Amino acid sequence: MSIRKLCTNRFINPLDKTFCRYYSERKLTNAEIRKKRNALFEEEKARQLSLVTRIEKIEVKYGGHPEPCTLVMNKGLSTPYHCTMHMQELLMERSVVAKVNGKLWDMHRPLEEDCTLELLHFLEEAPFDSNDTFWRSMSFVLGHILETGFKDSIMVDLCSFPRPNVRSGSFVYDANLGTATTDYTINESVLRGLSAIGYRLGSQNLPLEPLYIDISIAEKMFEDNKYKFQQLKSVASRSVSKSKVKVYRMGDHIDMSSGPLMASSSHIGAYRVTGIHPIASGYGQLHRVQGLAIPKVLKLHYWAVDQLTERASKLNVQAALPYIRKNKVVTEAIAKE
Repeated sequence: MSIRKLCTNRFINPLDKTFCRYYSERKLTNAEIRKKRNALFEEEKARQLSLVTRIEKIEVKYGGHPEPCTLVMNKGLSTPYHCTMHMQELLMERSVVAKVNGKLWDMHRPLEEDCTLELLHFLEEAPFDSNDTFWRSMSFVLGHILETGFKDSIMVDLCSFPRPNVRSGSFVYDANLGTATTDYTINESVLRGLSAIGYRLGSQNLPLEPLYIDISIAEKMFEDNKYKFQQLKSVASRSVSKSKVKVYRMGDHIDMSSGPLMASSSHIGAYRVTGIHPIASGYGQLHRVQGLAIPKVLKLHYWAVDQLTERASKLNVQAALPYIRKNKVVTEAIAKE
């Protein structure tokens, strides 16, 4: 059924009516949408910084390499990354994610109180949290690749990405690729072109900045994406205040995630988009885009990477599908972890 016929059907359910309104009103290109989201991000970030009218000091107790120390930092302004700047360049470069008072914490998230600090990296004896964070971050990066990898006339709508599962062999982003699968023949050449975007990010050192925003701002930010817009109430309901949504920015790419995500795109070594598969979901037909990445500090023979790539190209059936329940979207990508 065409969009025009669907939208004039008086028996259509309310969710489909929302989708129809979306299709009839949407006029912006992918580039214009990114510009709009960044303007909203910058405005809200500046507003939150303006609320810090008095600098209060906090003590941050660090007990790792190169030696234990106590840092005096600024409450609500200083981040774990700022702490590494006062200690050692190695810590700045290798730290993937932090633990603050034993809780996983983004490297660029401001510290809120006196705390203990741990800095996690890939070369630890048990780097589970670092690997988990890296895999989740690679799905986020995959969203950036899909929004920028095709010509701007092709409208790509990101839906969601499942919780990270390294054992599944691939990270995932489920999306509506619009006419990309008809305008392009999805072959090895196209996959290599998409992979190159991810690989180049490894040399750009783009921070992944978290920001908590009110749902009213999130609705403006994601009003051009029918899937994200439908998810907002469900996502906000899981926050402490029941009204906040956590978003991240890398370069000009902004997306929702419960996080944490890695400190910077500089951690990316090998990056390959391995497959694009049609899937049926609660939203109807989508495409499951899959990828494989290796942290820069881990060196693998090209033969081993090729073997992992071949495995990652097969449809990932372990990753949960996005679905709608009682007019609320449940997505593993942004579920409370």
